[in-house]
Amino acid sequence: MGYDLLDHTGDIGIKVRADNVKGIFQEAARALFDIITDLAKIEVHLDWEIAVEGSGLEELMVAWLTELLYLHEVEEVLFCDFTLWEIDERSVRGVARGEKFDAGRHVIKTAVKAITYHQLEIQEKDGRWYAQIIFDV
Repeated sequence: MGYDLLDHTGDIGIKVRADNVKGIFQEAARALFDIITDLAKIEVHLDWEIAVEGSGLEELMVAWLTELLYLHEVEEVLFCDFTLWEIDERSVRGVARGEKFDAGRHVIKTAVKAITYHQLEIQEKDGRWYAQIIFDV
């Protein structure tokens, strides 16, 4: 499991890989917050239940990551651990774990403005799952 950064003019792109579709969503969320800050400095002090709906995996991925980004910006939280309970073609339910932003311990490396549909791909190939996602920074 994991992700790689993609060269993309003016934005940040990632390629995510995992053993299953739940893993793709979890790794994409982890990658998002790894781009935002140092994951090793986030402690788990809170659990935040997340439920989003959409039409297909691509729309669900954007909704999932957008909800996490919204919580980061509005509630000032940083997440480092993600577990999905349910996922199908129309909904994702899970939990994000982390803590409130602490300026004394956390440094924001990159401010992500939005999750885009530009060049968004999610696919299964040879029993593994892959996703490509572009973040507007």
